[in-house]
Amino acid sequence: MAAVEFSTLAAGLWRQPTWGLTASELARWTQAVADLGVTTMDLADIYGGYTVEESFGAALREAPGLRDRLHLVTKCNIKLVNERRPQHTRHVYDSSAAHIIASAENSLRMLGTDRLDTFLLHRQDPLMDPDEVAEAFVQLEESGKVQAFGVSNFTPSHFSMLSSRLPMPLATNQVEASALCLEPFQDGTFDQTLERRVVPMAWSPLGGGRLFNDDTERTVRVRKALASVGSETELSVAGAAFAFLGRHPAGIVPVTGTQSLERIAEAQHALSVRLSREQWFEIWTASTDSSLP
Repeated sequence: MAAVEFSTLAAGLWRQPTWGLTASELARWTQAVADLGVTTMDLADIYGGYTVEESFGAALREAPGLRDRLHLVTKCNIKLVNERRPQHTRHVYDSSAAHIIASAENSLRMLGTDRLDTFLLHRQDPLMDPDEVAEAFVQLEESGKVQAFGVSNFTPSHFSMLSSRLPMPLATNQVEASALCLEPFQDGTFDQTLERRVVPMAWSPLGGGRLFNDDTERTVRVRKALASVGSETELSVAGAAFAFLGRHPAGIVPVTGTQSLERIAEAQHALSVRLSREQWFEIWTASTDSSLP
């Protein structure tokens, strides 16, 4: 399997149903995002109550040739109780081979494509049988339906356990990470991605908006540090938050959640700004509320 190449920033489609775009408008938005160099699109079967993949597929049909410019990332293994899935009677995780294969094939149908570029297990499943997952991954790879596999929200130990049974390397671990969520920096997640040369992805890179609308003591400290670093680097608070992630040697790919092309362009630019160690640790110590030992 060839090395997976994500764009430096991924466009997240989780909030897409709230944008109110027609299929042709979503196609034009996607083209504009790709023109900015953001070609990795982050989706999941459950997004929008099982509607986002279908909506994005309709957009791709509006713009022939657009699909080949994109790297599509989607996810499976969460079963939500939803009217579009009447067979789901409880909210559970399902990492069985049958469910993984069925989910991949359904995602292909919804997106109207012949392959998924990267397919993730969405959540860590206590009942996951790694040999069964390996069976599903091999079948999907050999059929050409999936180009690469990864996980989301996995601890390092769970990542290692699954990796030990797979004949192919996992391409990513998508986890929550931001100046307000330092756990992946501290719990071995990013250490592991460096060790294995895996590119991690980061959801909620702006703390789910808390960097702007939360006035807790910690958030105020971090926002002040980001503003300070931003004034030195000609970045906004949001831009400094993206630059904070971009400075890490793991090559973190943040996943945006915005419709705004201006904000996407700003985030893309911020990732090209290399913070000094002094600037990075100013943000770090503001978040931890402690000086370095």
